[in-house]
Amino acid sequence: MSTFPTSSVQEARAALAARLRELRLDAGISGKELARRCSWSVAKSSRIENAVTAPADADIRSWCAACGVKDQAADLIAANRQADSMYMQWKRLQRTGMKQLAQNSAKLYDRTRQFRVYASHVMPGYLQTPGYTTALLHTIAGFRGTPDDVREAVEIRMRRARVIHEGDHRFATLIEEHVLNHRIGDQDVMAGQLGSLLSAMTLPSMSIGIIPAAAARDGAMWPLEQFTMFDDSRIHVELLAAKITLTAPGELDIYLRAYTRLTELAVYGADARALILKAIEALR
Repeated sequence: MSTFPTSSVQEARAALAARLRELRLDAGISGKELARRCSWSVAKSSRIENAVTAPADADIRSWCAACGVKDQAADLIAANRQADSMYMQWKRLQRTGMKQLAQNSAKLYDRTRQFRVYASHVMPGYLQTPGYTTALLHTIAGFRGTPDDVREAVEIRMRRARVIHEGDHRFATLIEEHVLNHRIGDQDVMAGQLGSLLSAMTLPSMSIGIIPAAAARDGAMWPLEQFTMFDDSRIHVELLAAKITLTAPGELDIYLRAYTRLTELAVYGADARALILKAIEALR
């Protein structure tokens, strides 16, 4: 699984770097002279200008001052922050614990009408039981060394999950079969989670497909990183190190096409229930 930013992030950073280079050229100064005026190394100027290193806010202010265009600093700083927000490290998102992150996503869940979720390693959040979520968040907090506010975060997540029962929301959910067999929590927790998944299949707002481990993927689609599509305007991709937010039409289209191909591998209805029941039986 890749942990690098996707092309939309790289393109945004490259566009900012190109704009900074244009400012330097318009000012008629060399990279060496810019570095002198900013009191840093020539190598730093080169790294920023070639999008190797993302500039800090102070770097952009110094760059604009050196080029005689202080008035452009604010807009460039805003563009820099927007590019940075596309690729957010979990340690930044969770630096104050799990509770705040769950709260921040609640409004997005409320306003989304069509959810499309591909779950490749854990159950989708809106289908998790309190026991499953608690076990999962304790593991994440321990691995990332974040503050332990798991109990509060679980309560918020459970409130957020009410969207599957309330309002005009629709959920198209694809789950890789091995997610059913990944033991999160103890045997009772997993049994409860799988039983809850069976119940969720009866909800009128919910479509659940299971992609069998034995599905023939030749010419179809390989397993991907876990992602959630919010309507047709936003995608969250979950990597080990970071969450990526995609809004560029080209990349939204790529994930939608991938999702469509993944649906062709999934089984539904009685066949999907049979795989869930098989996973429950394996717990005994």
